[in-house]
Amino acid sequence: MAETVQLFVTCLIDGLFPQVGEAVVEVLTRAGLQVEFPADQTCCGQPAFNAGYHPEARRMAKHTIEVFEKTVGPIIIPSGSCAAMVKHHYVDLFAAEPEWKARAEALAERTFELSQFLVDELGLTQFGATHDGKVAYHPSCHLLRDMKIERQPLALLEQIDGLEVEPLEAECCGFGGVFAVDHAEVSAEMLGRKMENIAQTGADTVVACDVSCLMHIEGGLRKQGSSVRCVHLAQLLAGENGGLR
Repeated sequence: MAETVQLFVTCLIDGLFPQVGEAVVEVLTRAGLQVEFPADQTCCGQPAFNAGYHPEARRMAKHTIEVFEKTVGPIIIPSGSCAAMVKHHYVDLFAAEPEWKARAEALAERTFELSQFLVDELGLTQFGATHDGKVAYHPSCHLLRDMKIERQPLALLEQIDGLEVEPLEAECCGFGGVFAVDHAEVSAEMLGRKMENIAQTGADTVVACDVSCLMHIEGGLRKQGSSVRCVHLAQLLAGENGGLR
């Protein structure tokens, strides 16, 4: 019988980029897994947490814990940002509430970012995907710094037939959730540097593990009139070339 996993799809994928969620399900299914999607899931609470609204973030975290406590199997999140929130910052939120801290720790033990789960837990890097062209890989901040995930996405990309991979420097794209709103001018400067780095690679596609970063970068590229497009790692693994557009 196939192992059951739970998909925590994230707000941006669910609301804006459902094609990414479909690609994630395709990849997990190809890996021989039974994918379940708890319908009551909502935001992980990270925007509120980052903005300093911790009581509100705790309410959302409690809801997430309650929803996934009713399920079995690993919890897969196709986002380093949201995975870091559930795996690390839920425990911080409940430092003064022993019962909820223990429940948060139990949830964290079951939680994995997508590339981490495929490579480290399943030992899989080959999904039969092909892509003729060069991609620039953007290592998103939470994925790299909070989750310590660096080699796993590259290991998956390197197995895509015909693909040339150019890693970008590990610099923030400037999104940072509410940061891009509260500090718009700084965010725009950071995005400008990122787009210069992308242009220098000669890549036709930008790939990352977080649609939040990809959405921000895509917006900048469109404003420039660039032909470079953005895709989530799962879309490349699933053999989809539609991107975020």
